Amino acid sequence: MKLFRVLLADDHRLLLDAFTQLFEGYDEYDIVGTALDGRQLIAQALRLKPDIVIADVAMPLLNGLDALERLKQRLPHTAFIILTASEDPDLARRALEAGAMGYLLKSEASTRLFEALRAVRQGRRYMCPAMASVLEDIPRTGRSPLSGRRPLTPRQREVLQLLAEGRSMKEVAATLGMTPRTVAFHKYRVMDQFRLKSTADLVQFAIRERLISAL
Repeated sequence: MKLFRVLLADDHRLLLDAFTQLFEGYDEYDIVGTALDGRQLIAQALRLKPDIVIADVAMPLLNGLDALERLKQRLPHTAFIILTASEDPDLARRALEAGAMGYLLKSEASTRLFEALRAVRQGRRYMCPAMASVLEDIPRTGRSPLSGRRPLTPRQREVLQLLAEGRSMKEVAATLGMTPRTVAFHKYRVMDQFRLKSTADLVQFAIRERLISAL
């Protein structure tokens, strides 16, 4: 019997432990690793090359969708199932456009996870029922109100997420391997481009862009 190698990513250790326990008794799956943030997810995935990645959206340092977009380029044969507590249909659409094979609300994970796994193993996309019904009401051409503007670059998204998480410019610079001056350059380019006036505006913008979650 083929073993499917699975990597789990969530910034809550208790949830990682709970998901790991869900796999007990399913001999066809092997949990090969876990990650607590988006950067750790990328490092673990590139090292372990799992068959399936199950990842939360709202993770620190790098959110799950940005991590997915990077990994799909380098691990084209790995299937990704995205977990989220949000019922935002735009988030679901972005996940599918980024290459996710499965999309699952955390509230349904205990009953739907293995249904999703069976689907992606067979090369089929899986959308949990609660979100599938929502997506049916969205026109295919629907876009974010911000989509008419030039999109954020990957580096701008990284800087914005870390700043919105409350990290200082020095901390962001150390995390991303750049100078504080370069961090400031990216920050103020974003603020100018989207007419943001304050740090509070920056945080709200990051929430709208789904780089961080609203508390």
